[in-house]
Amino acid sequence: MNFETIDQLANPAERLSSIQVEQRLLSMFMLPNVNLEEVAAGVTADSFYFEPNKHIFSAIQSFAIGGEGFELGAMLEKLKGVVDFVYFNEVASCNDHGTYGISRLVKLLLDLQRARQLYNASEQVSALAFEDGSIDDRIDRAQAVLSGLQQNESIEDWVDAYTAAMQHTALIEMRERGEIVGMTSGLSDLDEMLDGGFVRGNLVVVGARPAMGKTSFAMSIGLHLASEYHTGMLSMEMPHSDLRDRQTAILGRIAIGSIKRPKKGQGLDWDAVVDGVERSRHLKWYASDKSGLNILQVRSMARRLKRSKGLDVLIVDYIGLMSGLDPKQARAYQIEEISRGLKSLAKELNIVVVCLAQVNRGAAEKQMQPPGLHELRDSGAIEQDADVVMFLHRPIAANPSLDGQWQNYAVCRVAKNRQGRTGDVHLFFHGESTRFEAWGGTPPSLTTAVAGKTSRGFD
Repeated sequence: MNFETIDQLANPAERLSSIQVEQRLLSMFMLPNVNLEEVAAGVTADSFYFEPNKHIFSAIQSFAIGGEGFELGAMLEKLKGVVDFVYFNEVASCNDHGTYGISRLVKLLLDLQRARQLYNASEQVSALAFEDGSIDDRIDRAQAVLSGLQQNESIEDWVDAYTAAMQHTALIEMRERGEIVGMTSGLSDLDEMLDGGFVRGNLVVVGARPAMGKTSFAMSIGLHLASEYHTGMLSMEMPHSDLRDRQTAILGRIAIGSIKRPKKGQGLDWDAVVDGVERSRHLKWYASDKSGLNILQVRSMARRLKRSKGLDVLIVDYIGLMSGLDPKQARAYQIEEISRGLKSLAKELNIVVVCLAQVNRGAAEKQMQPPGLHELRDSGAIEQDADVVMFLHRPIAANPSLDGQWQNYAVCRVAKNRQGRTGDVHLFFHGESTRFEAWGGTPPSLTTAVAGKTSRGFD
């Protein structure tokens, strides 16, 4: 099998290969004093299209890994019955290296491999067009196939201490000049705890029992961020109508009850509603109420939003309502798959992902204290994958008999902060307008424990 040009190959996949490139590289890999691990980074047997060349490279690699010097007789013995002697001799004696250096040939080989992967992906995408089932689902699967082909930015695997220090000094200078800042949540004490706010690439998990205000907390932060950053919210629990009620209540500072029942009592304050509408005009806020999404669908929606509008912060409400790719797998495995995917998404798109999560029922027994890391529901992978884990707790929601000083009090416990401090942040919860603000003054003491029934509230 010896072709002068790629154009002479009949098979389309073969046209995306080059036997000359493969033969030249293999002959160079056999040269004395060639460090295979150094010059062939990223090359595997699958990087070669022609089957004999796969076997020859594997043999060369095994000698290199074993620290054995290359010897023609030993190589032939290793390839006996796998590669024809005449063909091997043709490769070994190939001196047609031309003007191409070994690094350029390696790049050509890897580019051809990726071109074949693209060709195979195009066939998979074409086949999806003729499958049965939801077209939206098939488009999501097609996008997942293509996103898997994206090449990560080329970076050095190892960086020496001096280079790292110089690069980091430049980063510190940018921070000092205010060119790189955290994304402020609007809750000053929380931003201080996080050393300036949320950081791109981070997965932030907010856990709580039902009725503690997770969604209200996320929307309070999200709507504040949206004044400067493109913020998307995937609400898998609430429909658009409920989200818009809350948006109006938060932005207009109106009681949500008067929005839902404007004819009751003193009626609706239309001036406040209009004020909220005007404030929304300048927000970079986008919401979706699609439910039961899996991680591929979330990735697809996030990427589409980033391309069309921009995306800096993604809020997921909540992880327990997401579906696994394989429903037959154990739920703990599905949650691990989802949390790992959300963390990867944050890094890949250079955004902050804020994910809400439920905690176990056992947390309800600690009526005056927030839950702990071990109480996150379904899987310990959430705790492991997250950069920041915080728990929201309103003591009066668990203890309705508490006195008036607890009426608006909430605590946000930062239980994990990969790059900073942990501790409690005191918050003021406006239950009527479902929004959180910073707490002013001295908070009530959490050491007081009063038993009582759990009440319903805004989640």
